[in-house]
Amino acid sequence: QVQLVESGGGLVQAGDSLRLSCAASGRSFSSYAMGWFRQAPGKEREFVAAVTWSGGRIYYADSVKGRFTISRDNAKNTVYLQMNSLKLEDTAVYYCAQARLIYSTLTHGEQVAYWGQGTQVTVSS
Repeated sequence: QVQLVESGGGLVQAGDSLRLSCAASGRSFSSYAMGWFRQAPGKEREFVAAVTWSGGRIYYADSVKGRFTISRDNAKNTVYLQMNSLKLEDTAVYYCAQARLIYSTLTHGEQVAYWGQGTQVTVSS
């Protein structure tokens, strides 16, 4: 049974920073790409960032490039999302995701096998 447990969300002001964490269990963490998606009220879930199994390749949505940093610690079975210079439009529920296929990439929802429960990030002015 795979479990992805996010933490670190909260209410911040525009320009502030937050770090999200996602602790994984149940599969060989180091064999799967990990990613973050988000869903704002009234909008579809969208890709934010992903890192391949080894950390060798990293992908970002254009809207977060230069502000967000994804990283992983395979020894701790944890993936992180450092979010800097937060904007109002970053307000959303953020979901951790694990890829469906071993040693694959993860940039679309169709590639996701498991989702976390989500953590709310609210950016105020």
